Amino acid sequence: MKKLLLASTMLAAMTATAFADGHEVKVGVILGFTGPIESLTPGMGDGAELAFKEASDSGKLLDGKVIVPVRADSTCIDAAAATAAAERLVTAEGVAAIMGADCSGVTTAIANNVGVPNGVVMISPSATSPALTTIEDNGFFFRTAPSDARQGEVLADVVMERGVNNVAITYTNNDYGKGLSESFSNAFKAKGGSVTMTAAHEDGKADYSAEVGALAASGADDLVVFGYVDQGGLGIVQTSLDTGAFDRFIFADGMIGQSIVDNVGDGLVGSFGTAPGGESDGAKMFAELAKGKVTGDGTGPFDGHSYDAGALIVLAMQAAGSADRAAIQSKIMEVANAPGEKILPGEIAKGLEILAGGGDIDYVGATAVEFNEVGEVFGSYRELEVMEGEFKTMKVR
Repeated sequence: MKKLLLASTMLAAMTATAFADGHEVKVGVILGFTGPIESLTPGMGDGAELAFKEASDSGKLLDGKVIVPVRADSTCIDAAAATAAAERLVTAEGVAAIMGADCSGVTTAIANNVGVPNGVVMISPSATSPALTTIEDNGFFFRTAPSDARQGEVLADVVMERGVNNVAITYTNNDYGKGLSESFSNAFKAKGGSVTMTAAHEDGKADYSAEVGALAASGADDLVVFGYVDQGGLGIVQTSLDTGAFDRFIFADGMIGQSIVDNVGDGLVGSFGTAPGGESDGAKMFAELAKGKVTGDGTGPFDGHSYDAGALIVLAMQAAGSADRAAIQSKIMEVANAPGEKILPGEIAKGLEILAGGGDIDYVGATAVEFNEVGEVFGSYRELEVMEGEFKTMKVR
């Protein structure tokens, strides 16, 4: 996957100007508004749309253009449904770019079947599968959340530092779960840890007693759950607590959300995990900006990443002087990386003005965006623990 500035004749032929009538520009927002992470996606959608509103309200975007977000449901798990939803955005709605998708499997399907063939930029705030690093995207796919190749290593460090050296792993049976399980398991074993059992679980089941029974019988002290906060992961945790199989859990980003704490209650106290994010100046500025404007006040694990994805789209438009799809693609890397004036949350208007004057910007945003050659970020992670009825940040790594 090469993130070179591909302005070839072939790509120009594949792309189309995506202005709506008059002064409007449509941008797709495709997330799992139903499905296994549906409690997380309202904040993610709001985060991206906050960036769009900031640009529109400034009056500085392409001489007064207004972004019109068009939402679509990825479902997170149904690749066919996600592809159909994305096709509607691209063909019927004529969007200039897409903020999304979310879960790794549907993101891959949309990129392969819709985004790349139609020359439409996609910026995912939360698709973290390592497999996406090598997708053949012709430079049209980016992500503001770091790859799970790194999250697995970070989580392994956290687990070992807490004195846990014997775990069982269960993962949701898809690209996200498999990639994260492999990354963590390899890193954990390399540090001297023991994995007594690794087993996939399916989402949407009514009963997880068989899966939990097998995991408990492996002799593990703690259970690592790489699943989804509103689906199979929740079922695994609740069954484990109900049967007394496990009383402490280790999570990654797909399991970090207030809904699971609310659903499970005190049984989660002491459980811990990791999620992308940090406590930089940009993160603090986004937290203030999101209050009262983003569902959950912007505290979801990918809300800041979604704001950043939306901001990059509008800033690339401005740098290109056009909402043409290929033109947007040609400027994403330029506005995301140094050199240039650093732009933080709440400063989109400033960035638009600099670009309009022919200057350079370096969009830092809420999550310290800096793309490598394949359009991915190195990122930082929060170590979180459940206490006092919520996930609390213990350290940033």
